Amino acid sequence: MLNIFHEGQSLEKATKVAILIHGRGASVSSILSLQEHLNLEDFALVLPQAENNSWYPYSFMAPDHMNEPSLSNAIQEIDHIVQDLLKQGFSSDRIYLIGFSQGACLSLEYAGRNPKKYGGVIAFTGGLIGEQLDIPKYKGDFEGAPIFIGSSEEDMHVPLSRIEDSKEVLKSMGAKVNMLIFPDRYHTIRQEEVDWVNLNILTSKKKMMV
Repeated sequence: MLNIFHEGQSLEKATKVAILIHGRGASVSSILSLQEHLNLEDFALVLPQAENNSWYPYSFMAPDHMNEPSLSNAIQEIDHIVQDLLKQGFSSDRIYLIGFSQGACLSLEYAGRNPKKYGGVIAFTGGLIGEQLDIPKYKGDFEGAPIFIGSSEEDMHVPLSRIEDSKEVLKSMGAKVNMLIFPDRYHTIRQEEVDWVNLNILTSKKKMMV
């Protein structure tokens, strides 16, 4: 089982819950830094910590068997969190998935395999996982759930073609997918992404980062 940390509002008092999923080689403290920039003041924050700081060992586009069983275990762990939140009375539209890099890929992959009317899925540089997209495994209906993907045109880890293909798969399942793609090569989260997500998905009145 993962180490799971809790920040923000208590689950008893929160109106919404965000599952924050860190990137490769990172930790809950790195992804928690988004709390200073995103409008999460009304949220309970659930932060799973990957064993050895990575959710799976190789590229998200490596041959599928190379990332097993780590990838399947990671998907299962995220599902345990989601199912527990549902049992505690949070409807799916009050559950948000937020990830960066490897955590963004895992957020999209989990949601793609388990579509619901989430409050939002926010992927800062990520795409669906697999050497080739296995389209038949993505079944179900997002019922209009908003999904955001932000990245660069030439990210060193996540090809734009995979992001675009992921968008089409998720749209075909009823998600409202929006992308912000930037004309650079930086593997980072930009102010424009933060502003868009705050305005269009998180929507609270918290002061924007300056």
